[in-house]
Amino acid sequence: MGVDYYKILQVDKNAKDEDLKKAYRKLAMKWHPDKNQNNKQEAETKFKQISEAYEVLSDPQKRAIYDRYGEEGLKGQMPPPDAGGASFFHTGDGPTTFRFNPRNADDIFSEFFGFSSPFGGMGGGGGGSGMMGGSRSFGGIFDDDIFSSFGEGRPMNRVPRKAPPIEKTLPCSLEELYMGTTKKMKISRELADASGKTLSVEEILTIEIKPGWKKGTKITFPEKGNEQPNVIAADLVFVIDEKPHSVFTRDGNDLVVTQKVSLAEALTGYTVRLTTLDGRVLTIPISNVIHPNYEEVVPKEGMPIAKDPSKRGNLRIKFNIKFPTRLTSEQKAGIKKLLSP
Repeated sequence: MGVDYYKILQVDKNAKDEDLKKAYRKLAMKWHPDKNQNNKQEAETKFKQISEAYEVLSDPQKRAIYDRYGEEGLKGQMPPPDAGGASFFHTGDGPTTFRFNPRNADDIFSEFFGFSSPFGGMGGGGGGSGMMGGSRSFGGIFDDDIFSSFGEGRPMNRVPRKAPPIEKTLPCSLEELYMGTTKKMKISRELADASGKTLSVEEILTIEIKPGWKKGTKITFPEKGNEQPNVIAADLVFVIDEKPHSVFTRDGNDLVVTQKVSLAEALTGYTVRLTTLDGRVLTIPISNVIHPNYEEVVPKEGMPIAKDPSKRGNLRIKFNIKFPTRLTSEQKAGIKKLLSP
């Protein structure tokens, strides 16, 4: 294919217009010759390649020709007779030949950033019609500070910046996360009119908590922060937190509970009685010997799985065995007799 325009712009074959603009903005700023005084020749070459790649890929017809026939098809080799995009082929050096002559890289840069002379007047010296001619000097003004003022390469005061998101913790009980619930949050925010005056308003936001949501789940309300001139209001993000529970702890999608049992119960049998998070009473008889690391697993009595609430994790019952602090000689003799092989 010759030159790989996608590779030059560091985008994939399915890149959309916004992806191309973002890539061009970043790379054109990085490789602008006036920002690369120490390696100007390399920068000029890369700057031209970046501009050419952007010019082709941002034009649907040129991009279609390039995707099908490559750079050679764009720049003058004869395409097959069934080539589409007839408006792009004209009589030139031969029948149905398309000659693509890349535009001046300076012109594309200026057009993209909305200035006919993007950084004119910032530095001293020199005439010259374009940045590539080498006759214009910016006297060192064209540096990282100038670039940073453009905010990802956008001209100052042209495109409003987005305020950073505001995060608020939303504590939920284990019961709420088990069954799901609706929470209403009152917020106060500043709204700005066209003249820049602000007005404080209160608003109620409704948050649907889905069964099985975990700590750290985020719910975003776009642009619900304060409004101010030349700034896009911040997104308001609620972050789920989990309140401690008196009976259960959560381990992923499982619920874990610890029961205290006496040594006699551990050895002879025990029945666990538990009230679930949705109010049901479970009765679970344990017929096995309960040893210190024993765990009884009750399938599907854990937390709902958020992606499929019809499925649930497990309930895991652990045991804290209370050993007697002392035994009488009779008790010792009796236990020895009972437990001897």
